Amino acid sequence: MSSDKKSVYKPKPISGFPEWLPEFRAVEQKWMDHLRRVFESYGYCSIETPAVEELEVLQAKGEVDKEIYVLNRVHADPNEKSDARLALHFDQTVPLARYVAQHFGNLTFPFKRYQMQKVWRGERPQLGRLREFYQCDIDVIGVDQLPLAFDAEMPAVMYEALTGLNVGRVQVRISNRKILLGLVEALGIADSVAVTRTVDKIEKIGDTAVADLLQKEVGMDAKSIDAVLQLAKIKGDAAAIKAITPQNKQMEEGVSELAFVMSAVPAGSAIADLSIVRGLDYYTGTVYETALLDIPQFTGSVCSGGRYDDLAGSYINRHLPGVGISIGFTRLFDVLSHYGHIKPGPKCPTQVLVVLPSEEKRAEASATAATLRKRGLNVELYHAPQNVKKQMEYANKKGIPFVWFPPFDAAGNHEVKDMASGAQGPADPNVWKI
Repeated sequence: MSSDKKSVYKPKPISGFPEWLPEFRAVEQKWMDHLRRVFESYGYCSIETPAVEELEVLQAKGEVDKEIYVLNRVHADPNEKSDARLALHFDQTVPLARYVAQHFGNLTFPFKRYQMQKVWRGERPQLGRLREFYQCDIDVIGVDQLPLAFDAEMPAVMYEALTGLNVGRVQVRISNRKILLGLVEALGIADSVAVTRTVDKIEKIGDTAVADLLQKEVGMDAKSIDAVLQLAKIKGDAAAIKAITPQNKQMEEGVSELAFVMSAVPAGSAIADLSIVRGLDYYTGTVYETALLDIPQFTGSVCSGGRYDDLAGSYINRHLPGVGISIGFTRLFDVLSHYGHIKPGPKCPTQVLVVLPSEEKRAEASATAATLRKRGLNVELYHAPQNVKKQMEYANKKGIPFVWFPPFDAAGNHEVKDMASGAQGPADPNVWKI
């Protein structure tokens, strides 16, 4: 027996791919406008790269194979031969390196750019860790050399950007990988990558678990493990870093560079923290992470980056050192939203709703709306000549602050109502201001 009942698809969210209601999207856009202003105030120019890169470009640096989304057409010809496999970019640093190499002859160096785009990572979704998210990056790339002053500018810009969002107290934590790598070299440990990736887990799993991994997976002895963990406990200002006794040239360089950066950052904006390592292999010196001090239950970083001396130059025969830092924008937004730290914005951008008294008055009401728009106001003309009470309810539901009444009679008088105070009075669309 057949059934004529129509099956209905029930919409459901896709895990790791966030979408916000209009009142939260309004806040998101406001935040992006603020970040754009801060970045440009320091002279960073905007670029945008494609959502996709060649797979081999994305695989060139770091162990990220498990995170990469590869693109395939549903109806691709199985016999089609293609030299390039395309994949969604998992960050914006690798695409930037390719971009700089490709456009090298048309750029002015040091090249300062900001980029605010979505990136994609195929990992297990959880609070603050998503599969599709916005990153807001700033980077500087030089030719042959890049002054350490830029390493100090990065946290200064981001501290100003984050504090301007009113997200509570933030703390930029800065280290230099050369210090740990120098110690690893001095201890005679061959697998430095395994050590840095393990130490990078300290905040997540704790000293004891890290010590266990260093012993079992790296094969380090107790004395070497203790030396590494003692180094990772060092925190403070430039003086605390200068007190470190370097054991070789690489370690000496790291101490000197970090001490310089810490002496140059604005007071109170950052702290040196040698437990910060960063997992990606392309970082070669200064590294950053940022903590939300008013949400101690969230231990992840919302803003991170570092120096990469060889990434961009790997595409052309030039030495192109760079340094960058990135706000995990959606990560930050997701965490603050979860803990109730985001006050929703308006449900729509409309500032004035123009009432439509009747179909005969549509032309006049439309002209009134057009006049107000030309004067820079966001104006919505109600869509149908329904009773005024219903139009007022619509304005209330959408949070529209003012309702405009075009002339109902031959006298030609306009009136406007302030929905917050309830006050209503005459108004001229040619001169009225909020």
